[in-house]
Amino acid sequence: MISGILQYEFLQNAFFTGMIIGVIAPLLGVFIVVRRLSLIADALSHVTLAGIAASLYLEKKFNFLYGLNPLYMGMAFSVAGSLFIEKLRSVYKNYQELAIPIILSGGIGIGVIFISLADGFNTDLFSYLFGSVSAVSKTDLWIIAAISIIVLCVIILLYKELFLLSFDEEYAKASGISAKSVHFIFIIMVALVIAVSMRIVGILLVSSLMTLPVAASIRIAKGFKQSILFSVLFGEISVLGGLTISYYLDLAPGGTIVIIAILILIVTILIKKIAFVRPVLTR
Repeated sequence: MISGILQYEFLQNAFFTGMIIGVIAPLLGVFIVVRRLSLIADALSHVTLAGIAASLYLEKKFNFLYGLNPLYMGMAFSVAGSLFIEKLRSVYKNYQELAIPIILSGGIGIGVIFISLADGFNTDLFSYLFGSVSAVSKTDLWIIAAISIIVLCVIILLYKELFLLSFDEEYAKASGISAKSVHFIFIIMVALVIAVSMRIVGILLVSSLMTLPVAASIRIAKGFKQSILFSVLFGEISVLGGLTISYYLDLAPGGTIVIIAILILIVTILIKKIAFVRPVLTR
C-alpha cells in the first residue's frame, strides 16, 4: 500500500483525508456524547444526503451546473439542518430531543424526493452513501483540511466553554458564558465535519465514527481529557486500519472502518470487565 500511496494521487488524498477525519470526528464526538446528542450525527448525515441528491439532480437538470462539487450543497444542507435543530430545541424546551428525529425525518424525505427526481441511485450517489477511496479529490482534501483547522482552533479557544456547557449548562450560564452563541458555533462545526467526512466513511456510516471511538474511550478513560485522547487514537486506528484492509481486500472503506471501531469497542468492554473481575477474585 505504501508504494501505491507514493504512486497514485487518489490514494494520497484518501490517506491524508482519513488521517484528518480520524482526529476531528471523534474529537467533536466526545462533546456530542457527553451532551447526550449522539443521534444528531445521524440526523445531519441524512440531511447531507438530501443536499448531495439535490446537487446531483440540479447538475443533471441544468447544464451550467455540470461539474459542481456536490460537497458544497451537502455542506449547505447540513448547516441548515443544524440551525433548524437548534431552533426546534428552543421551541420544544421540555422535549428538546424531538428536534433530532424531526430533522432526520425531513432529511430522509427530501433526499428520497431528489433521488426519485434524478431517476434513482447512480454511481456517484452510492460513493457518497458508503464511502469511496477513489472518489476523494484534491479539492475535497483541501476543503477537509481547511475545516479541520477551523474546528481545532475553535475547540482550543472555546474548550472551557464547551466543557462547562457539556456537563453543567446552568452553571455555565451563571458564569457568564453565552450558551446560545457557543451552541450555535458547535452545531455548525458538527454539521461541517459530518458533511466532509462522508467521502471516506459514507453518509450512512459517518455517525459511527463520531460515537464508536468515544464509546470505547469512556470505558477505559479516567477523565475527560483522557477520553478525548483515547477517542482520537481509536478513531485513527479505525480509519487507517479500515483504509488499509479495504485496499488489500477490495472492500468498502466505510464499512471496514466501522467494523474495526466496533472491534475496538468490544476489546475495551472486555478489558474493563477483566479489570473489574480480577480484584474481586483476589479478595
